[in-house]
Formats: sequence, C-alpha cells, structure tokens
Amino acid sequence: MTDTLNQAPEGESRETAAHTRSLVDRLWSYCDVLRDAGVPAIDYVEQLTYLLFLKMMDEQEKKNARRGKPHRVLPLGIDWDTLAGKKGEDLKEYYEHVLEVLGERPGMFRLIFLGAQNKIQATGLLERLIKDLIGKIQWSKEGVDVKGDAYEELLARSASDVKSGAGQYFTPRPLIRAMVDCVRPTPEDTIVDPACGTGGFLLAANEYLRREYPAESLDPDLRNRLSRGHAFHGIELVRSTARLAAMNMLTHGVVPSENQEVIEVGDALLAEPKVRASVVLANPPFGQKSAITVIGDDKKAVKDEAVYASRDFWVTTKNKQLNFLQHIAKLLKIDGRAAVVLPDNVLFEGGAGETIRRRLLKEYDVHTLLRLPTGIFYAGGVKANVLFFERRRPSETPWTSQLWVYDFRTGENFTLKQRPLRREHLQDFVDSYLPGKPHDERVATDRFRPFTYEELIAREKVNLDISWPRDGSGGETAPRTPEEIAHSIAADLRAALTQIEAIAAALGHGAEGEQPPFAESS
Repeated sequence: MTDTLNQAPEGESRETAAHTRSLVDRLWSYCDVLRDAGVPAIDYVEQLTYLLFLKMMDEQEKKNARRGKPHRVLPLGIDWDTLAGKKGEDLKEYYEHVLEVLGERPGMFRLIFLGAQNKIQATGLLERLIKDLIGKIQWSKEGVDVKGDAYEELLARSASDVKSGAGQYFTPRPLIRAMVDCVRPTPEDTIVDPACGTGGFLLAANEYLRREYPAESLDPDLRNRLSRGHAFHGIELVRSTARLAAMNMLTHGVVPSENQEVIEVGDALLAEPKVRASVVLANPPFGQKSAITVIGDDKKAVKDEAVYASRDFWVTTKNKQLNFLQHIAKLLKIDGRAAVVLPDNVLFEGGAGETIRRRLLKEYDVHTLLRLPTGIFYAGGVKANVLFFERRRPSETPWTSQLWVYDFRTGENFTLKQRPLRREHLQDFVDSYLPGKPHDERVATDRFRPFTYEELIAREKVNLDISWPRDGSGGETAPRTPEEIAHSIAADLRAALTQIEAIAAALGHGAEGEQPPFAESS
C-alpha cells in the first residue's frame, strides 16, 4: 500500500513501485473523462471493480484450461471475450445482463455484484473502458503486490474527491500500519474490523502477516487460513463500500472459499457477532446518530426507528462511537487486544461516556492512548485518538494499572497535500510503545507519559482528554498555513459544540450524544 505516489511502500522495490504508479496512472486516466460525463470518482472505481473482477475470473478460467484442469468460475454465457466483442447498445445491454446474472451467484459474486448498476450510460465511454483499458491488461501476469497496491491507490485517489464523500471510508494508511505494528497480529489470530470501510485495517494486517510470517515458514493449515481469509472478518454497513473492500482483499491475494464471508454487509451494532476476535482494529464512524432504540444493562431505552437490544452493553446511549466502543470491548476474546480510533468526545463526555470509561478501565487493561493531530483525515478538523486495550478475565481488582499517553498533537502540523502523514512520522510512537515487550519497560519522554489508575479515576468524570505543558522541544515545527489554522479552529469549534450538547443532554434539553456530521472509517 502506498502513502504517496512518490514513495514506494515498505518492502517494495523502486521498479515495482514505478510499475504500480504507471498502472494506476493508466487506470485513473479515464476518471477525468468519466467525471466530465457525470460519473464521480468513487463510482468510477466501483465500475472498475466489476470489470476487473470479471476479467480476472475469465483469465483464471483460461489459465485452468491451459493447465489441463478446466474449472468453470463464471456462469455459462458470461465471459470477457463476449463482452469485449460487442459494440454500442448491444455492449451496454450485455454488460447490464452480466451485472444482473453475477449478482444472483453466491459468495464473493453476490457481495460484489448484488445491486450493481451500470453508471456509464455513454456507450462510447463504456466501450473504451472495456476494450482500451481493462481488456489490454493481463491481470493474471501482474503480481499480487502490483494489483493490490494499484487498487489501493485508486481508492486513495477517489477518497481525495471531496464531492463524492468517499474520504469518509478511508483511514490514513500510515496510521493504520503503525497501529498494526503495535498490535502485532499472528497467523493464529482472528482479526475483526466491525466498521471496515474499504478494508484498510484488514489489508494492513494481511500485509504485516505476509511480511513477518512468510508462507514457506507456515504449515499448510495456517497458509490456507490466511490465503482463504479465515483469519479476517470485516463488517460494513454500506454495500457499495463493502464491495470495494471485498475487491481490495481479492487483489491483495485473499481469495475466500466459496461460502466464506471475509466482508459482511450489515450493521455491526444490530446483531450478535458471527465471530469473536482476538484482535480488533477499527475506526468506527464519527458523529452519526443511530436511528435506533438502544437497550443496555441499565434497562433504559432511547427510542427511534429501529432497535438495538444488546444486553452486552454496559449503558444506554445513542452516541454511536460509545456504542461501537462497548461493542468492540465485548467482541474481544479473553486476552484479545484492540486498537480503535476514537474522537475526543469519547474521552471526556459525561453520563454514558463516564460510565463506559470506568468499566473499561476496571475490566480491561487500557494501556495506551495516542493523541492524533488534525489534518490527517479527509474529513477536515477531526480531533481523534487511538485507544489500545486488552480484555482480561474477571477480577476484583482493576486491570488497568497505567495508561500511557503519547502526545502526537502538540507541535505537529499535517495537511493532505502540502504535508501528508507518512509512516515514519509515527515511528517514535511505535518505538516508545515497545511492541511485544512488557509495558513496565517503557520510558517516559516529553511526548510519552504514564498516568496511574488512581490518577485517572480521580479526574472529573474520568476524563481521559489528557494534555500537559511541554518544554521548548515540543513547540511548533513550522509556521502554520491558513488551511491548517482553519482546520484547527474548526476542530476546536466542534469540540466546544460537543461539550455543550453533552451538557444539554445531561440536563434533559437535547438528544444525548448528537455530534457534528463528520465521519471516518477504514
């Protein structure tokens, strides 16, 4: 996966990176043409997904036949050569027929093609896309890294298309990789993202496992577990985003068994989880109210259109981020570990927020908090954090002994264009975290400081929105641009509004947990 177009991903040669960029540029070259025809960037990537999947499956069939092991993947009457051989309205009609037929197939076909629509109504543009672009590339000859990185870069470019709103499904990949490097998944782990977006966390975990546990070092069962996706499970509410995640996994070499659901379409908060996780990596949606009735252990109910009846939740709230935090905590197996992106309000909000923080600190080992700067998310002005915690067996004494807080916010200025976040910017945090080592070996620094359980509980409302005076070494690294200043002001206003709404909710004058309308997912 790439951070920028000019930087090779970790472990990738410059030649491979250059080939990937060339392929991305070629695929993206059609985006501007289609945008002029009224097709947004995210819809363009979705249309590419349909055609890429069809071409790759067709190539697989032909490869099987050449090896003398014919195995039909596509339904009878559906193949790439027939599609590419048609013109004009005949091409358009056949393409729409293909989408409908494949949407009725089980497994991965259904996930990618159910409800698929042809959004390229100009037959000339559709013909160029099929014949001059997709049809001229032999995808089976491209390595997994090239195909995967190219598709991931397409998603990154579509995320920067502000008008399409695609950025809400795209968590910065350098941040994801740093989180994965800290959590250190293993081939035995079951890795879950309950709000997976385009699959960034699952792919970063897969990338980490491929790097740290080469296939030749694993027994056949573990190799199959990883390549067939049995180690991964993502849930995504929006079907169009889920199909992008499924294709993202496929291009990165995760090919599910026929009835294996690596990506599930649905609301993770509505149903009991199908799998329990030993690792949760997630960036749940920010700031969206849940149109639901929530019923928690406190037996209260806040009513709206649908029902979340979860006896597992500690407390009743309509704040979606707090519900996701409760869900993730309960989703973990004993000794499972989680790294979750959360907005500031989850750290300081009273009422339900305070109750959840108290329970989490007592019943889980909440050991690390990474304070993130603004300017790294596609939604402007977001003030967020990463909370790391582990589930433990029931105990009379609190499991959290110390919460180590890393301030990556003070003195750090990022923008999506002038100074984008890169993985090396987070290396000091990863080094300070000491992945795989006991937390009592950590060393306090100007940016990294521990707070005891007693100190945390004594804070008003168990407020974890912690900062401290910094010496001169933590000052601003560079003059701030007008864009950075605007983002900072917007973030402060959002935080102030959140606090006011929380106070109003506590006084009974507002809907609890209502947040400004911005969102992020992986």
